[in-house]
Amino acid sequence: MELSDKELKVAALENGTVIDHIPSEQLFKVVSLLHLDRIDKNITIGNNLCSKKIGKKGIIKIADTYFKEDELNKIAILAPNAKINIIKNYAVISKQTVSLPDELRDIIRCANPKCITNNEPMPTVFDVIDKEHIVVKCRYCEQAIAKEEIKLK
Repeated sequence: MELSDKELKVAALENGTVIDHIPSEQLFKVVSLLHLDRIDKNITIGNNLCSKKIGKKGIIKIADTYFKEDELNKIAILAPNAKINIIKNYAVISKQTVSLPDELRDIIRCANPKCITNNEPMPTVFDVIDKEHIVVKCRYCEQAIAKEEIKLK
C-alpha cells in the first residue's frame, strides 16, 4: 500500500474560506462561534490533524462563504494563531492571521452574576484590555475576565 493510499483525500475548495491552525480542543467552539450549523454550504471539518507548530490542530473549509473581518477576528479569543485563507477559483488569493478586536459584542457571558447583562435581556460588551494574554473587561460592571475564564454565549 502506497503512502497516498493511507491519506484522507478532501476535494479542493473552488471558492470559500479555510480556517487553519485551530487548536483541536477549540475547533467545535469555533464552529459554534461562527454559527456554521446554520450554513447550507459544503463544510469540511478536520480535527486532531498533525501540526508541526501546535501539535494537534483543527481545520475548517467552508464553500462559497466569506466572513467579515470582525467575525473572523472573534476567533482570536479561542485560537489566537488561526490562519484565514480566502480561496477563489481554487487559488489562495488572501492569507491572514486572526487578531483580537478592541471590542467584543454579544459573544461572551459576563462572569459577574450581578452584572446587568446576566439579569436583563441585553447584549454584552467587552473591551479587550490585554490582547497578548487575552483579558477582557465588561463595559457595564467592569469585571475583568482572563482567557481561561471566558464563557461564550
